Amino acid sequence: MLQTQLRTHTCGELTLSQVNANVTLCGWVQRSRDLGGMTFIDLRDRYGITQLTFNMESHKEQCEKARKLGREFVIQVKGKVTERSNKNLKIPTGEIELVVEFIELLNASLNPPFTIEDNTDGGEELRMKYRYLDLRREPVRKALELRHKLALEVRQYLDKQKFLEVETPVLIKSTPEGARDFVVPSRMNAGEFYALPQSPQTFKQLLMVGGFDRYFQIVKCFRDEDLRADRQPEFTQIDCEMCFVERKDVLQVFEGMVRHLFRSVKNVDIPALPHITYADAMRNYGNDKPDTRFDMKFVELKSPAPNPEKTIDTVSGKNFKIFDTSPLVAGICAEGCGEYTRKQLDELTEFVKRPQIGASGLVYVRCMNDGSIKSSVDKFYSADDLKKWAEAFDAKPGDLILLLAGETNKTRKALSELRLEMGTRMGLRDPNTFSCLWVVDFPLLEWNEEQQRWYAMHHPFTAPNPEDMHLLETDPGSIRANTYDMVINGVEIGGGSIRIHDKQAQAQVFKRLGFTDQQAQEQFGFLMNAFQYGAPPHGGIAFGFDRLCSLFGGADIIRDYIAFPKNNSGRDVMIDAPSVLDDKQLEELSIKVSLGS
Repeated sequence: MLQTQLRTHTCGELTLSQVNANVTLCGWVQRSRDLGGMTFIDLRDRYGITQLTFNMESHKEQCEKARKLGREFVIQVKGKVTERSNKNLKIPTGEIELVVEFIELLNASLNPPFTIEDNTDGGEELRMKYRYLDLRREPVRKALELRHKLALEVRQYLDKQKFLEVETPVLIKSTPEGARDFVVPSRMNAGEFYALPQSPQTFKQLLMVGGFDRYFQIVKCFRDEDLRADRQPEFTQIDCEMCFVERKDVLQVFEGMVRHLFRSVKNVDIPALPHITYADAMRNYGNDKPDTRFDMKFVELKSPAPNPEKTIDTVSGKNFKIFDTSPLVAGICAEGCGEYTRKQLDELTEFVKRPQIGASGLVYVRCMNDGSIKSSVDKFYSADDLKKWAEAFDAKPGDLILLLAGETNKTRKALSELRLEMGTRMGLRDPNTFSCLWVVDFPLLEWNEEQQRWYAMHHPFTAPNPEDMHLLETDPGSIRANTYDMVINGVEIGGGSIRIHDKQAQAQVFKRLGFTDQQAQEQFGFLMNAFQYGAPPHGGIAFGFDRLCSLFGGADIIRDYIAFPKNNSGRDVMIDAPSVLDDKQLEELSIKVSLGS
């Protein structure tokens, strides 16, 4: 009960146990029905809906007032709880109604631009413009309640693990590494700029130097990057760091956190998370965040890096040019899809040839239920050849083999998309099933061909695998990082690493990344200097909180779980931001804007 001066109960709590009680409710008019002698109104608040009854004979004045109410009018009503004759068991309050004896209009409303219903008639852009109305809908409310519950459970778990929540600065220094910064001009320091943090990375490392051995923060972060359904220019992280730890310690604590969230929020028990290396993830799934709710691992019939445990290259030398000239020929086996029609196979071919996937074509092998094998390359390969392929895939009668060929990385990426498409078509990607794992040992560095330099795959403070440190000068592309990503249902939920805590080792990595000593000092001198004062071994992780919420809610789009999100163009269409500044503001900030001709 949330009793206040204006209400004694909410619209979601009254049951048969309150029959004959006199109560006061406040809320919004969901809908009304005028039946002549009786008027019915569904009154809604955050907690639910209660049916109000107005009787023309006993309370004529109140009934006439009720007839004048429109959708979303805000009212206060007083009356007696009675048992409903026509019960609605779909809602918690469906066995009772409130016979109204007094009604007061608290505020009128314009006719809303879309219906405030679960299945609204408003498009996404319209609902974003009137987000304050969209927030009244039950699906949005439930999404934000789930977000609240997850945040509460995160704090409770980490508090029990002796973590301290510490706030870090929002106005920081811009660095050119990583994604683009949002920058903030300084009026007090003309011509100089702050940046909004992409993460609190350096500050949480400094907290470790400061002796706060277990830190966390549910924190806003900002990246000025191209947007898509699972990205926002501002987003929320569960940011964490620990010192005096090795990788296995970090994984143990945060695997425990995620298992706790599943138990407490969804009543689901998650088994211990398996570990796979980045190299295995790319070879078996073509993806560093594989969806392991279903198997369908890649099988390589021809590989640029032979695996002695498998028979490699059973496809070359048959005058089929694409297989002869490609370094990789690999595929997947879709169980029970051997009877796919030509139309369905043509659809899959068009799917992989989409520009965003980029395959040149698709080869299929159908293992028919009668034991025969049919293929789109029958004229190049014999029945015995196709039988060997089927054996390599462990394909049974009724299965379908789908093959792609080409440059290794591009082909694996395309095959990954095909695997996910088949998983969706076959109903193997149930949002209520959860498959979690750790992906470890990512490459430390990646080569940028355009700029002819190495970049940190995660960030420049990531520690190399101790066994690979000697490769920094001779073979930097082979260095494995001491990293780990948590992946759930094909979504990277969190990622982190053990950090470099030694000044000399950090200087070596900066040098390999192309920093001069002066550049390293200008950008990260504060961190390098701190390492000289007894920096402990430390590591951490950051979870994408918005993504975690959407995963728990069974949605693909994180906007549903943010109270006031931006659209796909990074705009807040409700408040019309970003917006231009007037000339006086720009002058105070020493900024000159040229919009061109």
